[in-house]
Amino acid sequence: MKVIFAGTPDFARVALQALLDAGFSVPLVLTQPDRPAGRGMKLQASPVKQLAQAHGIALAQPRSLRLDGKYAEEAAGAQAAIMAAQADVMVVAAYGLILPQWVLDAPRWGCLNIHASLLPRWRGAAPIHRAIESGDAQTGITIMQMDAGLDTGDMLLREAMDILPQDTTATLHDRLAVQGGRLIVQALHQLDAGGLVPVPQPEAGVCYAHKIEKSESAVDWSLSAEAIDRRIRAFDPFPGASTTVQGEVIKLWSCKIDSALRPSGVPCGHILALNADAVLVACGHGVLAITALQRAGGKRLGAADFVRGFGLQPGMVLGAHGASGEAGA
Repeated sequence: MKVIFAGTPDFARVALQALLDAGFSVPLVLTQPDRPAGRGMKLQASPVKQLAQAHGIALAQPRSLRLDGKYAEEAAGAQAAIMAAQADVMVVAAYGLILPQWVLDAPRWGCLNIHASLLPRWRGAAPIHRAIESGDAQTGITIMQMDAGLDTGDMLLREAMDILPQDTTATLHDRLAVQGGRLIVQALHQLDAGGLVPVPQPEAGVCYAHKIEKSESAVDWSLSAEAIDRRIRAFDPFPGASTTVQGEVIKLWSCKIDSALRPSGVPCGHILALNADAVLVACGHGVLAITALQRAGGKRLGAADFVRGFGLQPGMVLGAHGASGEAGA
């Protein structure tokens, strides 16, 4: 079976590696153009490109696949490469470009997408982040037959995974990437044997995982400790949850729900106490123990080291708009 692969970040690299390990022929890889990254902002190849180059696989990096758009010449070049590959199927994982109909129709068996949620829940750009932020008990991988809609195609394989209480987007991402690689290999074997049965997505339960914006990073201390804990874990590694202390923005990287009762009459965001490994903060409901923090330009530090360098004190209020009194979740 000939498989064209389209993907860009590390999530996709894991899937491509699984296909190669399983012995599939991959004549062509599509990935995003090189982007500036790092302190020097030098152009950097995507993880998928690096893996493809290591295996000598032909690459296409168009900025668009629209044949009538601004980058029509690049799209036409990609079209020629796709047609020349004569692939049976295209596997897509976190590619980052919209596939026009001509791409969906090009391979014999169309395009299969590795989506990191249990569709129809969390269609869209940030399913891992939103599942953690919303307090879902489970997520998983759906292998989907792509159509012209946004993650609306028929489901081919679907497997759940528990979200652990300590999971961040980073840790859950890594487990889902492995699961996705395993399931796409299984799906292609079943496809080749005629054993995949498309199942239309139900209309009930549809929701969208909108792209994570940097503006969402600021913690609202009037939320419950549970809700803030979920947001801190959901926004690790990007964009990182943040708050302000005496006008300075700091990142919050890890925390735990503290068993202490929240005193009445103190503002949300009020630092209640400092102990050996945490900064205890009053939330709208409950108390949150912040265990890892970071100043702008600094390193992530455990709470004790951060406090020594910053001079946090009980009674300080985190957040420029800390609300007084207790609020709901």
